[in-house]
Amino acid sequence: MHEIQFTYQIFNLIENIKQNLNYLSIDVWPDFIGLKSIESTPSSMILQNLGQILPSKLEYLHLRLYFIKASDFEVFLKNSQDTFIKKLSINTGLGQDILPLIKNYIMKKKRVKYLAINDSSKELISLKEVNEFKLYNIEVQRHSDLMIDLYDYIKEIN
Repeated sequence: MHEIQFTYQIFNLIENIKQNLNYLSIDVWPDFIGLKSIESTPSSMILQNLGQILPSKLEYLHLRLYFIKASDFEVFLKNSQDTFIKKLSINTGLGQDILPLIKNYIMKKKRVKYLAINDSSKELISLKEVNEFKLYNIEVQRHSDLMIDLYDYIKEIN
């Protein structure tokens, strides 16, 4: 129950600072203690609510969600359809195939400039679809290259 309250507090914070928000990284990797099922991670709640509170433009969005359910991801994409994200990085451990949704809602609408998707078995950059993304001026990158390391970022701005 505390996770739900905490998640809504994070949503409120994002809503309150979204005019000044340029970089957002959300990392939900469960510890599996007391977890009834993989699908009960907060990923669903995040995907169902995050899209509607994002600003119209983001420099960077990193989603590290252990389990992504395709229907929840589609809700996120629909709710964030007015948001342009320069660098979008998605990392998932398990989940359903989200590539068709990425193509439909992100690639065809040119909503990102740089894209990296990594799941437990493959990266988007290693798939033949990379050339299709190039046709839409979207540069697919390795997840490790696009992801901003927090410690390196702090060193850089100091």
